[in-house]
Amino acid sequence: MQTTGPGPRYPALLALLRAADVIWHASHALFARWHLSPSQFNILNLLGDQPDGLSQTALGHALIMHRSNITGLVDRLEHRGLVARHDSAHDRRAWRVRLTADGRRLLDEVLPHYHAAAEAVWGPLPVARARTLTTTLTALTRNAEQFAARLTAPPA
Repeated sequence: MQTTGPGPRYPALLALLRAADVIWHASHALFARWHLSPSQFNILNLLGDQPDGLSQTALGHALIMHRSNITGLVDRLEHRGLVARHDSAHDRRAWRVRLTADGRRLLDEVLPHYHAAAEAVWGPLPVARARTLTTTLTALTRNAEQFAARLTAPPA
């Protein structure tokens, strides 16, 4: 691959990465008052509409996170009494992670603040711009996944 310098869309990629980093750091500040990390909140949020719970593997896929990282996050949430592991009806080697009543109460307390913060991040940008950006980012994600697959594919 020949190096030709950054293309005309490179500044947009840098802006996207910078925005993601700033939003991630802001979420740390948002969740700190509940002694949660953004990743812990994401687990609670994913479990919020899953009464039967999710496996740790499913949580890892949803959060794009290695299973060993999920295990540590679930351990900490379980220690606080916010989630509980239950035997899986379909696989005795797997656990289903479910919200506890305390976890549900905490999630219900945090969600309004989270939703308000998510709207505040957009500021005065119109909803139509957010929809357009969603379409653009979905295409960018697909392109990046295809590119990564080509990089990791065995040579022909």
